[in-house]
Amino acid sequence: MDESLRQGVAVLAVAMMVAIAARQIKLPYTVGLVIVGAIVATSNAEIAPHLTHELIFDFILPPLLFEAALTLSWRELLRDSAPLLALAGVGTVISAAVVATSMTTLLDWPLASALVFGALIAATDPVAIIAMFKDNKIRGRIRLLVESESLLNDGAAAVLFVMALAWAVSGGEGQTAGETAFTLLKIVLGGVVVGALCGGAAIIASLPTTEHLVEAALTTIAAFGSFLLAEYFHVSGVLATVTAGLMMGNLGLLSESEGGYISRRGREFVLSFWDFAAFLANSVVFLLIGVDVASTPFAAIGPGPLAAAIAIVLVARAITVYPLSSLFLRSRWKVSLREQHVLWWGGLRGALAAALALSLPLDLPRRDDIVALTFGVVAFSIVVQGLTMPLLLRALGFLPRPAGALPSQADEGAH
Repeated sequence: MDESLRQGVAVLAVAMMVAIAARQIKLPYTVGLVIVGAIVATSNAEIAPHLTHELIFDFILPPLLFEAALTLSWRELLRDSAPLLALAGVGTVISAAVVATSMTTLLDWPLASALVFGALIAATDPVAIIAMFKDNKIRGRIRLLVESESLLNDGAAAVLFVMALAWAVSGGEGQTAGETAFTLLKIVLGGVVVGALCGGAAIIASLPTTEHLVEAALTTIAAFGSFLLAEYFHVSGVLATVTAGLMMGNLGLLSESEGGYISRRGREFVLSFWDFAAFLANSVVFLLIGVDVASTPFAAIGPGPLAAAIAIVLVARAITVYPLSSLFLRSRWKVSLREQHVLWWGGLRGALAAALALSLPLDLPRRDDIVALTFGVVAFSIVVQGLTMPLLLRALGFLPRPAGALPSQADEGAH
């Protein structure tokens, strides 16, 4: 226990130093954490633990997912529901299929391993993308599209991963089409129902009190309880926590008027509390991702397969975003070309992909390769895409240009 406490304090201390330094040199905070985590690992300093599936699922994902869902308006979600569901639902399946097919044909992987890798790497992590948007103060529809699609995509990818892994473990002797559809329905609807029940119970429990500390504690129970309860019943913990967050946010926390299940002081405190909780979780997970990336034996798989996997994931994301978005070009849900560019390059991978890879059974064929390639893709995603994302946003006119800079064609076209 003493060692765990020492490592926890050391991780937070390093993360806070990175936060201060990143702000001074205008480096994206999450990128700085990954880089420093890698430096810490290569220096052989035993100040940080390694990531585990349990650490990410039990302590990291619930606050990050809950905080993100808490501030999303379901009125805005419904307004853009068609493209969001297409990208997060059909798009996740397409992305996983493209990755799996490419891994079998280009790298000669067995189909079972390729499907598992395709499913887990299809998750565009809201942890990474939301942190990047907060750093750059991005608002408006583009933020809604990217954040909402990432949250829904996480749920879809987690469900797809469970089914792909079950098929791989069974040796390809999977369920019938009817059984598969029932399992899918159970995982998805089960997660939503558990989240709704936990969110509803927390709201009802909040009605008799106006004590802001109690109100914050009840949201904490809803966030972690929905995730853990859903995982216990083998349904989607991601969808459960997102559902609980959406309910509690839209039924009181996002309202500016008096009334509802939460007091005005409680509303302000709860939103600040979850902003802080997400900041701490972000700090820990990105630093530990850097530690594990530096500790991953990439030499065992070679630079060729690693570069191929990164390229395959980027191409799969492009095949998902551009054709599906084009379906809505002549409708009220039109996703402009510059928004499509952000959706493509902003499809970062992070904590969820790492957690799913670390949960793989040890006897799964190519298990070590899957873990190594996952961390390689995650590192490229966070560092390369994370560093260049502000440049892309500025070039497309989503960020103001530095004083004295010439306007781009995107800027001119926006006026």
